[in-house]
Amino acid sequence: MAALWKAEKRRWVKPGTYATYVTLLNKHILPFFSQAEALTGESAQVLADAMLSSGLSIKTVKDCILVLRMIVKYGARQGAWPMLEMEVHYPAPTSLTSPMVLSRHDQKRLQTYLQEHFSFRNLGLLICLHGGLRIGEVCALQWQDLNLADGLIIVRKTIQRIYLADGDERENRLLIHSPKTASSFREVPLEKSLLRLLRPLKKVVLPHYYVLTNGPEPLEPRTYRDYFHRLMRQLGLPPLRFHGLRHSFATRCIESKCDYKTVSVILGHASIATTLNLYVHPGTEEKKRCVERMVRGLGY
Repeated sequence: MAALWKAEKRRWVKPGTYATYVTLLNKHILPFFSQAEALTGESAQVLADAMLSSGLSIKTVKDCILVLRMIVKYGARQGAWPMLEMEVHYPAPTSLTSPMVLSRHDQKRLQTYLQEHFSFRNLGLLICLHGGLRIGEVCALQWQDLNLADGLIIVRKTIQRIYLADGDERENRLLIHSPKTASSFREVPLEKSLLRLLRPLKKVVLPHYYVLTNGPEPLEPRTYRDYFHRLMRQLGLPPLRFHGLRHSFATRCIESKCDYKTVSVILGHASIATTLNLYVHPGTEEKKRCVERMVRGLGY
């Protein structure tokens, strides 16, 4: 049934998504069920517990459970088994995790360094800080995607490396394709300091060259992610995922009283709920101001 599901899914999802599904299926799900006696409503919880006990992250476990549920639903539609309800409970975090966003102080430090130490890679980090682009989107950005006349970044493609090992099928290639979702096709405003930096550059670069390399070949996301982590360590800044630049952008927008719908559109989300649930992280100062406003409202 898993093989039939793969063939069906391949028709509808992007190559990178398909490769991720197959990796999770072959590496975790199929080995587990080769030892399981039967597929039941409790199977997802048993799989999740086993994966967590082996040291895998909650994100990896949740991704596996998502794939398992899709296969179970597909099998039920094909009449292979009855529809199964698979509820999974995950352990509560036992400690504070690494920050999802930069504090205002750390963001100012990073931004100042990037502005004072120009390189094309640092320019890309500034674009992410000021526009919330994903790493694949900024790696795929070409000079022709920067519309300086209207002050816009045109986001219309992304880049990722595809790893696929499925039976005799082997694939390892860098793929440039359309963005994550239909909402991800978007226009992102260029703020004034970026415009001032870009205008003299745009006069001397070739339109089809990639921004991060200023050359005909793009920079691979994995390489750019490594560069970012090295820079953060060099500056003595807290460890942060590259995606934290996008989180920081969204959080700063909300802190600046931008309306949620506009922030959601700039980020390329189909739903405002995604913006609020995943990308808005009130910091300590915001929390303090919230409590102070509450107290003032009570007249204390």
